[in-house]
Amino acid sequence: MLDYGSGNLHSVCRALAATGVKVELTADPERAFAADGLVVPGVGAFAACVEQLRRVGGDRAIRRRVEAGRPLLGVCVGFQILFTVGREHGLEAAGVGLFPGQIEVLPTRRLPHMGWNLVRPPAGSRLFAGVERERFYFVHSYAALRADALPEPAQVAWTEHEGVELVAAVESGPVWATQFHPEKSGPAGARLLRNWVATLPGLVPADGPASPGLVSAEAPTLPPAVAP
Repeated sequence: MLDYGSGNLHSVCRALAATGVKVELTADPERAFAADGLVVPGVGAFAACVEQLRRVGGDRAIRRRVEAGRPLLGVCVGFQILFTVGREHGLEAAGVGLFPGQIEVLPTRRLPHMGWNLVRPPAGSRLFAGVERERFYFVHSYAALRADALPEPAQVAWTEHEGVELVAAVESGPVWATQFHPEKSGPAGARLLRNWVATLPGLVPADGPASPGLVSAEAPTLPPAVAP
């Protein structure tokens, strides 16, 4: 679990540990690169999350993992920062750039979009195997509203808020990412996490609730900010 100073780390750690795997929090980009699987969480503003990510070298670790074909899971803002650009509060910030496209404010009356929504996954989705007709928990005001620039053969799941279609999840090679919070989505979210764990090299997830795996934490050491 990449600990770059943003994200609902401990609840995601507990949910992953329940699949039976060892979970470790780290801010070390080399350990993040070397892990069997890397989870990128995120809470808050796009620009702030990207800045914190870059301060610990997390963006480089993410790109190296993808180039090496190693599994990565982005969650909530950890999903959003994988896109090319985010536009929030009149500011534009460059993201990691794994997914072509932008994150923008939801053009809806009620913000944030908070609550349970039915997600429509694509046919043959491995991420949503066994939970193709389930609801997942969302908390956000910004989203990817288009997916036409994503490379083939990326698979996209959709949901809607007040009639506005938005991207709920993307599966693109070794990168899987969700706008919703699987760790807050009950049995459906637990199954989705087991589906991801099943892709990790040499690991087999538990079929049901498991004894928690080891969860260890490394205190993040943030380098000093460098002026652009």
